Formats: sequence, C-alpha cells, structure tokens
Amino acid sequence: MILSMTGYANTSADASSGTLSLELRAVNHRYLDIQLRMPEEFRVFEGALRELISAQLQRGKVECRINYAAREVQGNTTLNRELLTQLAQWSCEVKSALPGARDLSVADVLNWRGILATPAVSNDELRATLVSLMQAALLEFSASRSREGDKLKEFLLVRLEKIETLRAEVIPHVPAAIAAYETRLTNRLRDAMQGTDDERVRQEIALFASKIDVDEELSRLDSHLTEMHRILRQGGAVGKRLDFLMQELNREANTLGSKSVDAEVSRSAMEMKILIEQMREQIQNLE
Repeated sequence: MILSMTGYANTSADASSGTLSLELRAVNHRYLDIQLRMPEEFRVFEGALRELISAQLQRGKVECRINYAAREVQGNTTLNRELLTQLAQWSCEVKSALPGARDLSVADVLNWRGILATPAVSNDELRATLVSLMQAALLEFSASRSREGDKLKEFLLVRLEKIETLRAEVIPHVPAAIAAYETRLTNRLRDAMQGTDDERVRQEIALFASKIDVDEELSRLDSHLTEMHRILRQGGAVGKRLDFLMQELNREANTLGSKSVDAEVSRSAMEMKILIEQMREQIQNLE
C-alpha cells in the first residue's frame, strides 16, 4: 500500500462532562511535523496523542484540532460553602469600610466564579475518550491517505508506461539516425580536410560516434524504470526513493537529448522530461 501525505479525518465522541471533536488534516512535508491545537486543560494528554500520530505517520505536516463543549450539569451541583462564607466576610468588611456600597444579590453570588461546584471530571476518563477518538480518526485518516495514494500510484504507472513506449521507439531509430549523420559528417570532413587520408577521417568519425552513442543512457533508463515498478509494487514509504529516481531519470533524459543528432530522438527526450516532471510533482505528496 502506498500512502499520500495528504489526508483528512473528523470524528467526535461524548464524554460524561461534554462533547469532544477531533479534526486531522495533513499536507506534504519533508519530515513529520505535528501541530496540536487544543484547550489548555488538555495539554496533559499531548504526549500520548503525539505518540499515536507518530506510530501511524512517517512524513507530512499534520494539524490536529481538538474542541471541547462542556455539558451543562443539571444535577449534583452544590454551593461552594467555603467560598460563600468568604464572600459574606468580604461583604461585611466592604460595608464596614464603605457604608454606601451595594449589597451582593443572590444573582451576584451565583454568578461568582467557582461558587457552584460540579463533580470533577476524571482525567482518566478524558484520556481514554481522547485516545479512542484519536485512534478512530487515524483509521479514517489512513483510509483517506490510502485512497489518495492509489490515485497517485495509477498516475505514476500511466506515465511510466508512456516513458517506456518512448524509449522503445527510440531504440530502433537511433542506429539509422547515427548512420545517416555519420554519412553527412564524413562528406563534410572530406571536403574540409582535402588531402587528408581516409584513416584520419575514420578516426574523427569514430571519435564523434562515441560521443553521440546513447546506448548507455537507454540502458540506464530501462534500469531506473524497472526499479520504479519494483518500488511501487513493494509499497510502504516510497516517496524519498522515488524522488531520487526522478533525479536519475531526468539526468538520463537530459543526456539523451544533448547527444541526439535526430529530431525524433530530441522530441522523445523532451517528452520524457515533461512526463518525469509531472511524476516528480506528484511524488512530493507521497510518504
């Protein structure tokens, strides 16, 4: 299986104290870069969440957003007696110092921060809910990345086939093209080197022929294309290896074009370079 670094997932779950929602999104990146955005009270769980993500992903810029909507507790709410006593004491002290000060109303007291005590939310419960939520999100996320990876694999295979076709068309064309060019070059050399023996002309032709011979480039192209097929069949984290092969393919296509003495070979080399660039752009999205 080949995975894209681009993916998305969104899940939610209910806890006893409220609703948790988790969103994962990722784009391509040279390394694994995880950004967690969550309420500050959840930072205690950050290490566990990072471990879960790191176990699934090797590369990519990952953004994880966690939102929490607390549920209003209808029952089991009590007054904070200690704070209520403190408020009464403060009220007396203020009235003593400022006789004209307004008394605290019942609404003022009930709206005072911390006056209403609710059962504490268990960290263990929140942790378990968050871990379960992250695992579910990662399953959906991996499925999304896998679907995108399959599309990219098909994209690459189509272009590999086109390059292989171009290479196959070049192979039988090259000897005839070189022979025709050597004939033209021989005539030019004889005209330019009048009085020089044929052996000198043959030496010059042989030297130039070695410079324009592309058998080695065509052979290396075949080797690199075969390796790409092997990597795509093998699957896994293939992005970096395929990116390296793109550099090698581009080098051979460039050399093929620079050595070409025929318009058709030059055209084929140019089309190869276009296809290689298209593949290289998409390979940047593979893990």
